[in-house]
Amino acid sequence: MPNPSRRDLLRGSAAAAALAACRRSPQAQVPRIAVPRGVQAGDVDGDTAVVWAQSDRPARMRVEWDTSERFARPRRVDGPAVDANGDLTGIVALAGLPAGQTIVYRVVFEDGRDRSAPVVGRFVTPPAAGTTWRFAWSGDTCGQGWGRNPEFGGLRIFEAIRAAAPRFFLNSGDLIYGDNPILPAVTLPDGRIWRNTTDEVLARVAESLADFRHRFAYNLDDDHLRALYAECAQVVQWDDHETHNNWYPGQTLADDRYRERDASTLAARARQAFFDYTPIRRGPAGAGSPIQRVLRYGPDVELFVLDLRSFRTANDANDRDADGAVMLGGAQARWLVDALAGSRATWKIVASDQPLGVIIPDGDGAQPPQEGWGQGAGPPRGRERELAWVLRELHRRGVADVVWLTADVHYAAAHHFDPARGQAGDFTPFWEFIAGPLHAGTFGPNPLDPTFGPEARFVWAPPPGTGNLAPWDGLQSFGTVEVDGASRALTVRLHGPAGEEKYAVTLPPTGR
Repeated sequence: MPNPSRRDLLRGSAAAAALAACRRSPQAQVPRIAVPRGVQAGDVDGDTAVVWAQSDRPARMRVEWDTSERFARPRRVDGPAVDANGDLTGIVALAGLPAGQTIVYRVVFEDGRDRSAPVVGRFVTPPAAGTTWRFAWSGDTCGQGWGRNPEFGGLRIFEAIRAAAPRFFLNSGDLIYGDNPILPAVTLPDGRIWRNTTDEVLARVAESLADFRHRFAYNLDDDHLRALYAECAQVVQWDDHETHNNWYPGQTLADDRYRERDASTLAARARQAFFDYTPIRRGPAGAGSPIQRVLRYGPDVELFVLDLRSFRTANDANDRDADGAVMLGGAQARWLVDALAGSRATWKIVASDQPLGVIIPDGDGAQPPQEGWGQGAGPPRGRERELAWVLRELHRRGVADVVWLTADVHYAAAHHFDPARGQAGDFTPFWEFIAGPLHAGTFGPNPLDPTFGPEARFVWAPPPGTGNLAPWDGLQSFGTVEVDGASRALTVRLHGPAGEEKYAVTLPPTGR
């Protein structure tokens, strides 16, 4: 048989292609299901965890997990059918996880016609005693109009956090800035131009549920952030900018940019988006589930995550002598004391999205309302009375080795509190560490409130007379906390945006 000519080969290929096209089923022409924003794991607690992902169309979420990337013995967990009601996001709860293991998981979405390619992530479960390990924390992402700048390389600090190899990352609030438009360009006083990836929704304040969801999606479109989330678990909490600067329940906003002025209405939408886009544990109430929770990470660390937004009273002068002004609210304050007193962990880490020891004014002027715990003078007044009660009760019940981690004020600091320097009566001395921002304007430092005897052991803030410095000015920060397996000592470090160490202190356990 003679060899076919090139023309015969082309003619045959064309005929074969035409035949294949005639036989191809309609669904084969539909693009494959995509998982556009990666995967996240969170709230690792004992032998349980939560896995999150988003599809690009209605589909059912499924998760397989194993302790090996080969998936030799995968365990499968069927998840929810995601739809537009949840912005195509879903979570799957994993249980029965082995201790001290790297859990490799893969997420797929199926719709009966198609199946997405698997997207793989990993996290590490709580270790046994004697293990040295670390976690990281910080807060405040894409604030003051500093969005994703391709010329700067996006949200680069998340790559530095990933390089620090934390077991989990505590995101201490202001995960988004719903009240800060992200414009195409920001011109700095020195003439430099910061250029944002943005769109018309991001260039105005967030008011609708879709607006808030779009802000969370915007952050997840950064490669560095998605890479970190795929390699370690998260713990998330919220602060004010998920809704509006310094908001409180029942507030009517005096902000002409808004059509909806009721802060509680906006906060309900923001809270829904927060639950839609994060791997946070949920109960039957869904987005109405509590944000405050305890996560047990092995014998040496328990993490107590607070909610300082949902139960606070209005921002005022914060100088009432009578009870009534609160930050935690009575139920949460009692829960915190009882949970800390009941802990058997070596270290009790309180994740507080606002600092205890600094003054945070809500506005300008000689006597502005106060956003934080303090109001500038002792003895305890206003919300400080609630904090004084918490600290006294912990002291009375013999609770020691409590460390507070926070963000919010957009500079890094280490504060030591001692009743001998304060005016609040007896409490057990403790440390507070502040990190951030992750990717927002840098400010500060704020003045210390003397009530609980804080002493600034370290402060890293913009030079005097400056503020709202851009991420490329190099004052972004995060912290790491390392537990030594042999001594159980806790080393807290504060890092610059490339991971460089700025401050460190090692705290020995008291054994109490």
